[in-house]
Amino acid sequence: MQYIVALTRHKGKGSVKQAVELSNSFKNLKPSDKVFIKPNIVFWAKVPFPKWGVITTSAVLCEVVELLKDYGVNDITIGEGIVTLKPNDKETANHAFEYLGYSTLAKRYGVKVVNIFDRTFEKVSLDNEIDISLNTDALHSDFLINLPVLKTHAQTVVSLGLKNLKGLLNIPSRKKFHNPDENKNLHYMISRLYTLLPKGATIIDGIYSLEHGPGFDGKPRKSDIIIASCDTLSSDIAGCMALGHKPQNVAYLQYAAKAKGRPIDGSDINVLGNTLDDIASYHEYTFPYTEDGTLPKKLHTMGVKGLSYPKYDMTMCTYCAALNGAILTAITFAWQGKPWDNVEVLTGKKMQPSKGKKYTILFGQCMVNLHKDNPDINAIPIKGCPPDPEEIVKAFHTAGIEVNPVIFENLDIAPSYFMERYKNKPEFDEGFYQIKV
Repeated sequence: MQYIVALTRHKGKGSVKQAVELSNSFKNLKPSDKVFIKPNIVFWAKVPFPKWGVITTSAVLCEVVELLKDYGVNDITIGEGIVTLKPNDKETANHAFEYLGYSTLAKRYGVKVVNIFDRTFEKVSLDNEIDISLNTDALHSDFLINLPVLKTHAQTVVSLGLKNLKGLLNIPSRKKFHNPDENKNLHYMISRLYTLLPKGATIIDGIYSLEHGPGFDGKPRKSDIIIASCDTLSSDIAGCMALGHKPQNVAYLQYAAKAKGRPIDGSDINVLGNTLDDIASYHEYTFPYTEDGTLPKKLHTMGVKGLSYPKYDMTMCTYCAALNGAILTAITFAWQGKPWDNVEVLTGKKMQPSKGKKYTILFGQCMVNLHKDNPDINAIPIKGCPPDPEEIVKAFHTAGIEVNPVIFENLDIAPSYFMERYKNKPEFDEGFYQIKV
């Protein structure tokens, strides 16, 4: 069997329609269908921050909605679950939907816009041992349109259609995906998730692609690529190759292909439009660390001594990952050239302490639970899920690393500092994330 994937250049309005028609992605769509659209809003802030390659463009989303209306579809829901550090924070999601023009689409076309954390979840079986909870709007739709961004990911190499669906889970299920089981790990769970949801279409938004993803601290490019298919796995294999990576090096794609009895090399995919050779460009995915993985290369280059900060693994979930970057930034500014007192920082759910450390900072409740009774370490716990920023500051100060508390007091505005990179670069156009009233 040959699977069809359209690979086209974005040249303005009409480009998404071209990809959808070329791939015949809407071949199973009926006017009476309940359609659920899942964009990718991996992060949001109420201050200006780099969205390019991080968030699904409103330009692509708007064209998808207009295409659905042309097909005679009236029951359309746009839904996303944005993770925030503050529990019960509804303002951030509302701000995102308003800024991105989703409210305009609701008024113009009668589209429903939902924060999935305001909706209900239904328990489903991922396999015969693992239950997860999925948003009921998406789960009981007739046709699901998946709108991921073309980007790499520090933990999973790439983040495309299969991984975008993780945003339909409730918070306990998302944490469960980052479990320490060597076999039923993050990759395994991602590979099975899409099989539980209705079929439809996957349209990968590559107007901007992203290196060192998935967040605003990555490196975006203006790539002008649209990838479309009615088969999510096929679109992801093509998207992976467009990012310059071999699908066989992405574990969740391997799992998914094996489960379907399909080759992982894309040999059963018929690419229409542009060729992968025409548009493929290598995108780095991992932040560089020392060869032994104990310190980010930036800190090593600065000459930092007396600190071990082992490289994150797949068990670090979204909450800790969101704070991890701030901690490393704070450490960078705290370094004054004098070696610290043999400190180690452990993250995720399975890291083991090294011998002979004076202080072992246990970052996050999972790491605290794992090592709170370990008699061989001088533990400094940072409890909570998510961890309290004030407790982070106290812990590092206790270990003799004088991180600046101001950094953690201003986490809400920190993303705006990254906007300096994009001054006087007209190719990074905020207009792609807005819809004219």
